[in-house]
Amino acid sequence: MIYKVDKDTELADKLLKYVENCSWDEAKDHIAEMIRSWVFTDWETMFAAVANGRIVGMASVMKTDYYPLPDIFPWVSCIFVSEEYRGRRLSGELIGYANRYLKEKGFDRSYIPSEFRGLYEQYGYTYLKDIVNYGGGTDHLFVKEF
Repeated sequence: MIYKVDKDTELADKLLKYVENCSWDEAKDHIAEMIRSWVFTDWETMFAAVANGRIVGMASVMKTDYYPLPDIFPWVSCIFVSEEYRGRRLSGELIGYANRYLKEKGFDRSYIPSEFRGLYEQYGYTYLKDIVNYGGGTDHLFVKEF
């Protein structure tokens, strides 16, 4: 089941603990700080995938991401699924939930950055172009029209 996470809730506390202990070493400190500080404004938020009473995955929708591209938004980001739950299409459920939420908020597309090709195309995304992140690395930008 996918849930929207709201500020100062039990689910937000559980998500923070999940992030702090997840295996995504490159991003978990940054995401944990985003949740602690609740940097999300307006329609921005986190989503949690819950199975058997515990969080097993997450995603976010944001105005900006790790790229100097202020004219491109909304971003579906922070997509992560615990290793033991991979292969069950939870990423797709998280992305689908995020996109339905964004559509309700009046958006007609979303963007996902990734260093990989072949994953997000399975969820209806199309490669748009290569983009350079703040660290100087190059990633692929994908877009999905609703």
